[in-house]
Amino acid sequence: MALLDAERLNAGMVVVIGVVLDRSTPQSFADFEAAARHISGCMACHLVTGEFDYFLMIRTRDSQSFNRLHAEQLIYLPGVRQIRSFMGLREVLSSTQIPLGR
Repeated sequence: MALLDAERLNAGMVVVIGVVLDRSTPQSFADFEAAARHISGCMACHLVTGEFDYFLMIRTRDSQSFNRLHAEQLIYLPGVRQIRSFMGLREVLSSTQIPLGR
């Protein structure tokens, strides 16, 4: 197993994005999910309950590169009514291990 250094790969900034769709239909979910697969630096996309429909986790170089990503890709995602971005200040824990037997 190899562990990569996100900073050295110009992906040191983590941004968590909450997305609200304008409609809750099978087609609007399918369209959004298909488009989310092509977002640069997107590491995870989860359909969730609560205030948001989806949470995305994106890795990017810095706030300027995120601003570019927002302007060039995120605002064009289909069916999106609202996007809220949360920029990580410090990574406390990040793991790819899955807990077994709990």
